[in-house]
Amino acid sequence: MPGRKRIAAIVTEYFAGSHADVIVTKYLKGFPTDDGFQVPRVDLVSMYIDQPTEQDIGHAIAKEHDVPIFPSILTALTLGGEELAVDGVLLIGEHGEYPWNEKEQQLFPRKYFLEQICGVMATSGRSVPVFNDKHLSYNWHDAKWMYDRMSGLEAPLMAGSSLPVCWRKPWLEHEVGSTIDEAVAIGFSGLEIYGFHTLEVLQCMVERRDGGETGVAAVTCLEGDDVWRAAEDGRWSRELAEAACGEIENKPEGRIEDHCSNPAIALIEYRDGLRGAALMLDGYVQDLAYAARVGEGEVVATEFFAQGHGDEDEVGPYGHFAYLSLNIEEMFLTGEATAPVERTLLTTGVLEAMLDSRYEGHRRLETPWLDVRYECREPVPWRPVAPRPTGACLDPWPPT
Repeated sequence: MPGRKRIAAIVTEYFAGSHADVIVTKYLKGFPTDDGFQVPRVDLVSMYIDQPTEQDIGHAIAKEHDVPIFPSILTALTLGGEELAVDGVLLIGEHGEYPWNEKEQQLFPRKYFLEQICGVMATSGRSVPVFNDKHLSYNWHDAKWMYDRMSGLEAPLMAGSSLPVCWRKPWLEHEVGSTIDEAVAIGFSGLEIYGFHTLEVLQCMVERRDGGETGVAAVTCLEGDDVWRAAEDGRWSRELAEAACGEIENKPEGRIEDHCSNPAIALIEYRDGLRGAALMLDGYVQDLAYAARVGEGEVVATEFFAQGHGDEDEVGPYGHFAYLSLNIEEMFLTGEATAPVERTLLTTGVLEAMLDSRYEGHRRLETPWLDVRYECREPVPWRPVAPRPTGACLDPWPPT
């Protein structure tokens, strides 16, 4: 439509339930929210799919909506012409046949993709907003390059997880400037895959503390019985972990240890003295949660949960990604990021330090390079504020 922002999607793989599906598809079909479907306010006009497979649905969806798929990132951004011809980019480097390294990190080409995007912007003399799905890169060097390159081009950049704009039960959000003495986030699954989401849960809460974010001084990864021994030694709070798990409804009866044979934890020492922890309890929980000691010692806790994940018939088309996608769309419309990319720059670095600590024998790793300072951004334009009701967002895709 004339006058509407034009968006390109640069993705690694596009199958049912992939990150490309749960984000890009919404830009074509609509965004399900607690208040019903929101019609896209921008136009998706091009795609590049790096690794189409037999499970690919991207080509069919693109054909259905008259969106051309181009053979390269360059042509997708220029629409086959000579200069940048879009007003925003969705960079979704998740899924696909890419190598793994010895630290159990999958080497997605997010930096390589962004390098090409930035090259087109630089040679065209025009910068546009970019959203990078999940963490910026598997290593700090590339992540910092991505951040610096976009800053140098004065191009808005957002990144990260959908968890900061997921449902919470009970609703909890620290007032900006709160006193937070210690915080624990609960996660599950692989250390890189869901370790990142767990760190984003932690960071989106603690960045609201008095003084804002100051960066991380050191990270230690522990596994197995060493996790429980560290709690006994006072290195992290079992009380906070129990409080966070207490808000998770979907968990078995009994002690955590009876169901979680190999726990893992990242002990995070913030530069201002805050103690944080990302505790991975695979086998015990399949949801994420958070607890903190605030003010005069009060313990507060909440569950972060993503309704719609993996069960489209019952709870909607991955509705938790709708709020993330709507905030990205807001950036495309306004030219201003709706969440600080520094949050994900920091969680990217902490995640790598966590995996390095594990690979190097679970040693404490000082991280002077994680001197990342920022303040949270208020308010977030799109987010749920209560557990999801049985409303319009649970319906199938609206008729076209």
